[in-house]
Amino acid sequence: MADAHATRETTVTASDGVRLHVTEVGPPGAALTLVFVHGFCMTADAWHFQRRDLADLGRTVCYDQRAHGRSDPSDAEHCTIAQLADDLHRVLDDRVPTGPVVLIGHSMGGMTVLGLAETHPELFGDRIIAVALLSTSAGELTRLAFGLPAAVTAAARRVLPGVAVGMRHAPSLLERIRWRGSGVSRALTRRVGFGSTQVPEPVVDALEEMIASTPIPVVGAFLPTLLDHDRLAAAAALRDVPTLLLVGDADVMTPLEHSRTLAKALPKAELWVEKGAGHAVILERPHKVSARIRELVARARPARRTFPHRTKLTLRIPKAARAGKRA
Repeated sequence: MADAHATRETTVTASDGVRLHVTEVGPPGAALTLVFVHGFCMTADAWHFQRRDLADLGRTVCYDQRAHGRSDPSDAEHCTIAQLADDLHRVLDDRVPTGPVVLIGHSMGGMTVLGLAETHPELFGDRIIAVALLSTSAGELTRLAFGLPAAVTAAARRVLPGVAVGMRHAPSLLERIRWRGSGVSRALTRRVGFGSTQVPEPVVDALEEMIASTPIPVVGAFLPTLLDHDRLAAAAALRDVPTLLLVGDADVMTPLEHSRTLAKALPKAELWVEKGAGHAVILERPHKVSARIRELVARARPARRTFPHRTKLTLRIPKAARAGKRA
């Protein structure tokens, strides 16, 4: 008999034929399933610590979003939050057709969850019993300052549409500039990903590799939908669902104010602020994030069944993206 706690890798086919790589751990008949949705320029491997810390709660399901990690490339016109939400719906239908679910989204993954709330609000309640939105936003990303002077960011926002087009059609120069392992690449990873925590070097390496392995055309293809994202109204579907909003106060990508905006729309949600943490809080403060998710599950399902933790996970450094991977 196969070990119910072994890692199982499968694929789910999206509505446009893109194959999504899925990793599952835990008993298929678990009383609860935690579904993790990763962020922009990351992969399912970003959830390494949470999958390990929370394995006793039931089954965990992680997948690489389209054009990221081990999932298939995607045409640029399908690199949208709406399509990502539809992909998540497909993953739930295919891999978690029954039983209660906790959705955990980081950054673009949180936007994906909000996109699902917009198109399928009926899932939130009996089916999706709790939601964690980590370092995410319901909109207004065009107003981000990235920790830079206002004049600099105003100028940057004016040229972003052209930059996105250039990333899709002439990426070679940008690929050379961000060469992984370079001083520039590592400095950007630390600046964008982390706050004041002394993060272990292998963790920095893992984040840098995930970012560097995301092809420049993919970055350019997703930028417009991230900047146009506006789903604050969709958060209404979460009003009566136990919800955790977690963010680091040193996050320059989805600053604290964005989580506060969500908190105003969701007065019953818990807003937890990690002092000094940056955008990649799931890697920078992994065990604190896991503890908050565990408390969320307890609020949503106080009398839950647990399973022994027997799975050993290793922090996998993803291989470079396939040559020719299109946006």
